[in-house]
Amino acid sequence: MTDDDLLRYSRQILLPQFGIEGQERLRESSVLVVGLGGLGSPVALYLAAAGVGRLLLADFDRVDLSNLQRQILHTTDRIGLTKTESARQTLRALNPGVELVTVETSLTPENLAEQVAKVDLVVECSDNFATRFAVNAACQTAHVPLVSGAAIRLEGQVTAFSGQPGGPCYRCLYPDEGSIDETCTANGVLAPLVGIIGSIQAAEAIKILTGLGAPLFGRLLLLDAARMEWREVRLRPDPACPVCAEAANTSASIAS
Repeated sequence: MTDDDLLRYSRQILLPQFGIEGQERLRESSVLVVGLGGLGSPVALYLAAAGVGRLLLADFDRVDLSNLQRQILHTTDRIGLTKTESARQTLRALNPGVELVTVETSLTPENLAEQVAKVDLVVECSDNFATRFAVNAACQTAHVPLVSGAAIRLEGQVTAFSGQPGGPCYRCLYPDEGSIDETCTANGVLAPLVGIIGSIQAAEAIKILTGLGAPLFGRLLLLDAARMEWREVRLRPDPACPVCAEAANTSASIAS
């Protein structure tokens, strides 16, 4: 670690529970950020600023004027640019020491498995159930931790999944996709709300990568921003879950 690194990261290295060892763990880590919109913006910014060594940035969309109210990675002069390239420019200016890999293709179960296999952790920041389900399945298969967040209207939620047999997964929380169009485009969202949830996602990712504190495994945080009230819900594995129950049974069979 160089003198510049020690100065750049000095405020978190000063934390007794973190130290130089935690900073080294971050530098050696790889993280996939799925979605570079409202949630992905603070996630990518804080992970890059904190010194995660390698960030894979996945999004197939382009910057639109309607994004700029909340997607703080992007700027007015980048309207029409791919979000991955816009994010790369912002993050490179913030911390040139972080390796940035852009993924501009739409994620499918096949290429998701390939991308997840390259990283130590995934942060899911999309706005649709299909992507969330696909990312969850890939993380469970690869046993890679997943940090999940969502924000809409004045409500947000955040949790984390270990990816290991015996713990819950995203499909335990939402067994079915449903038919409601729960997107910001259809329902609106308060701009700072995505910043709150995304910042917590980044904090959870850093905690998991460095062993700091107690991650949100098995716990779901729910925010009512209208009243600024938090609620915590315990998550348990669903024995009928089509994703993690099958994986747990397979692991048990192999162990026996």
